[in-house]
Amino acid sequence: MARILIILGLAVLGLSGCATPRVGEGNSSLNVVSTEGLPQPGREDTFNVNRPSVIGAYDKLDIEVYGVEDLKREVQADGSGRLSFPLAGVIEAAGLTTTEVAQEIANRLRGRYIRDPQVTVNMREAVSQVVTLEGEVKRPGLYPIGGKMTLVRAIATAGGLSENANLSDVVVFREVNGKRYAGLYNIQAIRRGMYDDPEIYSNDVITVGDSKARQLFRDFLGLVPLLTTPLILIAQQ
Repeated sequence: MARILIILGLAVLGLSGCATPRVGEGNSSLNVVSTEGLPQPGREDTFNVNRPSVIGAYDKLDIEVYGVEDLKREVQADGSGRLSFPLAGVIEAAGLTTTEVAQEIANRLRGRYIRDPQVTVNMREAVSQVVTLEGEVKRPGLYPIGGKMTLVRAIATAGGLSENANLSDVVVFREVNGKRYAGLYNIQAIRRGMYDDPEIYSNDVITVGDSKARQLFRDFLGLVPLLTTPLILIAQQ
């Protein structure tokens, strides 16, 4: 069971006539030491060599079908990780390995077009600087980091929030120096200028409206009436 320790803090807007509650009072698992957002990752954090070799948005692939020269192609996945291949149609390749994509293409070609297709798929160009968006966005997937990207811009890249998305349930996961952080953000508060739109970095995972992600913060949310800065935790196994 994960042990959740709060290491970066938040400011609380006091209600008229009421004293601002002292965060962490009476709860030994809360340790507020700062009012900053997620820590900035270093170079080694943004280039994650341990990421599984799977296909994501905008990756380029070399695909060949043995003995069929007309089916030799360089294919690029779209922003959602889909790719199109002659006779096989559109393939939902996001999250699949090149071997799995080759098998899928072979299955679609087998019998109908080619008796026993031998398909080879190789990664020509992998997008190393990507952010993952999941949950209640219109187009979940992996998206490249092009220049400076903020949380609101990243969500817009994924088509924006879905119709019933909860604007207060946006969690950003980030690894820095071997530690995994989780930051709870409120998009409506950002739009109102209550705090800055945080910068997003490669390897960040943005989860919108996922109740399981929000559960990391459940022990704290009842202590304060209104968050005016993000709530940042560190999770340790």
